[in-house]
Amino acid sequence: MPTRAAWQYLLILAAALFAAPSIAAPIVDAAAVKAAQARGAIVWDVRATPLYRKGHIPGAVSIGDAGTVLRNAVTEDFIETAQVEKILGNAGIDPAREVIVYADRGNPYAYFGRFALQYYGAQKVSVFHEGIEGWQEAGNAVETADAQRSAVALKLTPRPDLIASTEDVVARAKTGAVQIIDARTAGEYLGNDVRAIRGGHIPGALNIPYEQNWKDPETNAKMSRRQVPDNKGAGLASSDALKSLYAKLDPNKETVVYCQSGVRASETAAVLETLGFNKVKVYDSSWLGYAARLDAPAERETFFNVGAMNGKLASMQRKIDELERMIGELHSNHTAKAACPAGKVC
Repeated sequence: MPTRAAWQYLLILAAALFAAPSIAAPIVDAAAVKAAQARGAIVWDVRATPLYRKGHIPGAVSIGDAGTVLRNAVTEDFIETAQVEKILGNAGIDPAREVIVYADRGNPYAYFGRFALQYYGAQKVSVFHEGIEGWQEAGNAVETADAQRSAVALKLTPRPDLIASTEDVVARAKTGAVQIIDARTAGEYLGNDVRAIRGGHIPGALNIPYEQNWKDPETNAKMSRRQVPDNKGAGLASSDALKSLYAKLDPNKETVVYCQSGVRASETAAVLETLGFNKVKVYDSSWLGYAARLDAPAERETFFNVGAMNGKLASMQRKIDELERMIGELHSNHTAKAACPAGKVC
């Protein structure tokens, strides 16, 4: 029979295990953010610097627009690991620590931040989906001064097992051994909106745009048309609604999610994790990488029309030139009138 000391040790061990789970919940609310901060968690605001300085969660650090800073501008893949180590390290963002990532409500770049940290070894990283708007709506204060954390020396080891490569997707898509979700718009999926060398989608992929994870998938469109006053519709849909959305998929089967370059896919991947999908991978290169493999089969395949694009650019340039000419004339007329004394003909 265990001794009293042994029982005490077991109780302490159990309390530690329950108090500090090894893997964080993929998506958390404002209360969980505050609790994490109390535990010493890092809060990372992935928005561009001007937005960060307009108001951010107190203590949240920034490296600027994470989607731009951490990715190659041409391929949209991660930059060299040594560069990532320096950028994150200088900001005090240590993937070995608990981290909460956020942006605007529903912004997929918050999920990209989570995915990036996981790729570099993080296990305790969550997204605050409601973002800065949800933080303020919960009655919490914001600050505008840049928050500073002590720099850390990082040695990061990428985890390619967490992502799907182009070679893997090409090979496995042909066999049906994996279920694939295309998180892009319907236009991209159908080949009507071509954003790479060619349009279309991976054979067998199920199109579920990432905005379908929201209470109102039309939120961004409605905001651009000023039909709604805020982005509350970008809040995460209910658990029942999400289960229904992905009801055709098997949570125990390997699931690959892709979009144009992996950002939107990372949001859907996190949602799937909350629903109990345990074999989810983000196809990081996504359609940019797949479309460039011209031997890779595609459904609804269309090709990028360079001539038509050049024509549109030339037309746009002519309009810009004409606008600049008109502005120049107005400026000249204004200058001439200003130089002419009142009551005189110049």
